[in-house]
Amino acid sequence: MTDSDPSSFEDDLIADMRANGGVVTAGPLAGHPLLIMTSRGARTGQARRAILTFTRDGVDHVVAASNGGATTDPAWLLNLQADPGVTVEAAGRTFEARASVTDDADRDWLWTRHVEALPQFGEYPETSGRVIPMVRLTPVE
Repeated sequence: MTDSDPSSFEDDLIADMRANGGVVTAGPLAGHPLLIMTSRGARTGQARRAILTFTRDGVDHVVAASNGGATTDPAWLLNLQADPGVTVEAAGRTFEARASVTDDADRDWLWTRHVEALPQFGEYPETSGRVIPMVRLTPVE
């Protein structure tokens, strides 16, 4: 595989995270707060992984469905709407969670906090031409 192979990049990134308690130590994402979310494909039921930047709100991990500022929502958002049960790997631990797309007031508050912590997200609404959905990943006890 070549260095430009997205799957190889993701595999290397995940290996680095797992070897270092969930912390990325090398490459362009070193130091970024990342988690691995595994959902089920809405049509296929197959396991689908997504590596996402997150913030926290209490026990919840919060992710933005930004799709890198693209004009469309990421595929994983449709998966969560079909089946909100996910597995999350973050900070060196793995747990089951329930994903919920936030409502307007909660969404706006979470978005503001997300951009404060991760300023690179600030331009996404303008470049995408859409309101970026915010998703809570709440641990299932």
